[in-house]
Amino acid sequence: MCFVSSEQSPAQTGPGRARRAFDRDEALAVALHEFWTHGYDTTSIASLTKAMGINPPSLYAAFGDKKRLFDEAVGLYTRSYAAGPPQGPDARTAITRMLRHLAADYTDPNHPPGCLIITGATNCAPGSQDVKNKLRAMREESKAAIAACIRTDLDAGRLPADTDTDGLAAFYAAVIQGMNQQAWDGAGRETLDRIVDSAMAAWPVAGSPSDATPPACTGPAEGPGSAA
Repeated sequence: MCFVSSEQSPAQTGPGRARRAFDRDEALAVALHEFWTHGYDTTSIASLTKAMGINPPSLYAAFGDKKRLFDEAVGLYTRSYAAGPPQGPDARTAITRMLRHLAADYTDPNHPPGCLIITGATNCAPGSQDVKNKLRAMREESKAAIAACIRTDLDAGRLPADTDTDGLAAFYAAVIQGMNQQAWDGAGRETLDRIVDSAMAAWPVAGSPSDATPPACTGPAEGPGSAA
């Protein structure tokens, strides 16, 4: 896919050549693919402009700089691919649904494997620590959403009273990160679904049900979900 800036371009403004308007949304989608495939630090301005079909001044004019472009790409990723906070009639169902969604999404051949929020800043130079910290914060938000969902079940009496909700949430966050790596290593959806089966087999034995009708697990209003 190639995009040409609406700014002057000799190859496009000569006799008999029609100038194509710069499509910012399509250019952002291409940038997302580059960051998702190569990570923040490894993706250079040169590789971005080549993939987007524009020159560096056009990129800076449209997006400001590489970090701001990455921020916009992360926003597009969360709007388009994130699973959202776990939701369901109970925490076990909600987390199972979330993991099944991720198993399908992480292995979808229509985009790079895995999760940008997990892999986008794996290896960052000192000058990119703010990018790494931002993605880590998003993963922590997702883990907190899982913990909140589990606490709903604990409060409703669906789980043993001594359930370590934060530890259980960290376990499922680790499962998600492992599924991400498996997808990058070439594992297919069937393998990831088997991982989900094993992970949910570790769910604590339910306690005595509450006398009152317990609330469903709906998670917080917002959260990246797939970025644990």
